[in-house]
Amino acid sequence: MLIDTHCHLDFPAFEPDRDQVLQRAQEAGVKYCINIGATLESSTAACLLAGKYPEVYASVGVHPHDADTFDEQALLKLKQLAGAKKVVAIGETGLDYYRNLSSKENQKQAFLKQIVLAKELNLPVVVHCRQAEEDTLKILKNVLPLPIVVHCFSGDENFLKECLDCGFFISYTCNITYKKAAALREMVVLTPLDRLMLETDAPYLSPEGFRGKRNEPMQVKLLANEVSRIKGVSLQELEEQTSRNAKSFFKLT
Repeated sequence: MLIDTHCHLDFPAFEPDRDQVLQRAQEAGVKYCINIGATLESSTAACLLAGKYPEVYASVGVHPHDADTFDEQALLKLKQLAGAKKVVAIGETGLDYYRNLSSKENQKQAFLKQIVLAKELNLPVVVHCRQAEEDTLKILKNVLPLPIVVHCFSGDENFLKECLDCGFFISYTCNITYKKAAALREMVVLTPLDRLMLETDAPYLSPEGFRGKRNEPMQVKLLANEVSRIKGVSLQELEEQTSRNAKSFFKLT
């Protein structure tokens, strides 16, 4: 059994064939998909998909790219969405200093408000961090204890160690298969199996051999094969442990 802990099935890329995408995922052994909200609109869509498909769960949140528009009304709407039956996390939220589509101060405020909401609702947080490691850690260390997964991990060994010391989970995507991703594969080696989760971030980050094409949840099988190779563990052990991690973190039934 596999779990795609981070995908965006509500995105327009999946409009033509969403049923078939989920069918292919099931055939590849992917039992569950966590559909991650990035805006209020996509969070609403994530909830609708979770209601329609038994294998889909939802996370609701506002991405740092949209932090400039995150106000009290948006926070209230997010809280309402979080009350839906199959919502299992808040996020993705966090900091993105690579593109800086919203001001750093607004990113920090939106991040913190969503963290406070997660603590109030007893939900874990899906964290986006890109070239913002220092501020991300500073914010998160002040709100512990809180279940955290750093999605699409892209940091260095120091950031990884800090995250692991804080008790965070680390999620890797299909970009670890890229020819120039040797440093990222080393982070996989250093991540304990009981802290590791798998994701596609579909429709983004298709694996090597599929680049330029839409990614989809079935590719978490290919990712699992690569992680088991990198870590030198059997595919069965890798699948069982990462699924156990995801089920525990997201409280999946």
